[in-house]
Amino acid sequence: MAKAQHSLISELERATHSGSHDKCVDTLKRVTDLFLAGADRFSEDQVRLFEDVLGFLIQRIETRARAELSTRLALVGNAPIGVVRRLAQDDEIIVAEPMLAHSTRLSGDDLIHIAGTKGQGHLLAISGRQHLDAAVTDLLLDRGNREVIHKLAQNSGAHFSEAGFTTLVVKAETDEHLTEKVGLRLDVPSHLFERLLLQATKAVRSRLLSLAPPETQREIQRVLALVSKEVGWEMTAPRDFERAQDVILEMHERGALDEAAVADFAKKHKHEELVTALSLLCSAPINVIDSLMCSPRHEGLLIPCRVAKFNWLTVSTILQNRFVNQSWTDRERESLSEEYARLSQATAQRVLGFWQAREANSRQRH
Repeated sequence: MAKAQHSLISELERATHSGSHDKCVDTLKRVTDLFLAGADRFSEDQVRLFEDVLGFLIQRIETRARAELSTRLALVGNAPIGVVRRLAQDDEIIVAEPMLAHSTRLSGDDLIHIAGTKGQGHLLAISGRQHLDAAVTDLLLDRGNREVIHKLAQNSGAHFSEAGFTTLVVKAETDEHLTEKVGLRLDVPSHLFERLLLQATKAVRSRLLSLAPPETQREIQRVLALVSKEVGWEMTAPRDFERAQDVILEMHERGALDEAAVADFAKKHKHEELVTALSLLCSAPINVIDSLMCSPRHEGLLIPCRVAKFNWLTVSTILQNRFVNQSWTDRERESLSEEYARLSQATAQRVLGFWQAREANSRQRH
């Protein structure tokens, strides 16, 4: 190695003094060839020597040569870490992509830093890695565009937090292709998987059944049977909201329509008054709120409640009392509480606006 070290230093000196770009590129190739030939035998001190030399040369070569170096080093398990980080953070995606997609030398912190500071090309490259921690996928879901999110959803090596899975399911509500990708994953929490299938169209459900492996097919069929049973259990009796509207408007005019009044309607199972009050407080049509109130799923009601700025105690009271025989587990209560805490006012407004527009379009078609 001493002879090789002397040769490296001589090569570097000649490249430096010549001032020639071609000479630097030629030296880079020679140094890289030497490193790859013995990479599995080099000590950390020897790797650091290569890091110093390659780091020096990287500053003096063009994009194409940096991209070639990145490709050659991306799959090397002990590639010089400083060089790896430098190439991974390169603004040129052709240089950064091999490292971001393949290098095991990049830590979770490295990936978080890059995902938080670089553009969509870098995020897309990270999204396809063989393994991704939830902390990284949370950031990618927050900053990534549609292409990034779809690639993440299809990556079986990507791990998601509860919040991450919730984000995927919410985004899938208006994206059938994303619904299919998420629906084929084996790690979606059961309550979110049920929600995903509940909001999916019949065509998407059929495609999922045809594409899914046997074990997933059985789960999809089980959930669809449950969903069918729950939908049949919805409150379908016609409602007369005219009297309730008079009561609620009168309360509103005298300043008596507050959270305590809404909670009281829920406790007394006054469906029409509860729906009308929530409709007024979140400025949404009664039929939209009534549909959410009658749904067997809890999550939809979180949206108008957040728009109305209710605290969790009021929301919990509504959810727990909207059906006479309503029951829920401690896990469900805790999960919904966490989901409500994460739900921002702005997001709730956007989702409610989308539902209102969809309802209006549906009425126009009919």
